[in-house]
Amino acid sequence: MSDQNVHNAGFTPSGIRAGSLASSIMSNEAKASGGGVRSGGPTSALQEMGAKGTTHSSGYTSSGISGGSRASSTMSKEASCHGGGVPRGGTTSTVQSISMGGKGGRR
Repeated sequence: MSDQNVHNAGFTPSGIRAGSLASSIMSNEAKASGGGVRSGGPTSALQEMGAKGTTHSSGYTSSGISGGSRASSTMSKEASCHGGGVPRGGTTSTVQSISMGGKGGRR
């Protein structure tokens, strides 16, 4: 189900779907970083997973992040950079939210 949620959000094998949640996330991320979308950020991580269909196998599951997975490594690194917590709107929280069918912290 998590891969389908990523596709439903607009992250597809053929790219980001215009007018989707994915395009909104990409636009917001680009504005926040001065015009570009950084490698390893929410947009690039979700698009990679949407193109390959690897959300669940990367550790972002409907019941949370799997221990010992790529997702848990990403979460650990992000938490270390932010004093022990994972920020709202960061890579981990956005990818996990969308993989569970949420809006990735966006309204």
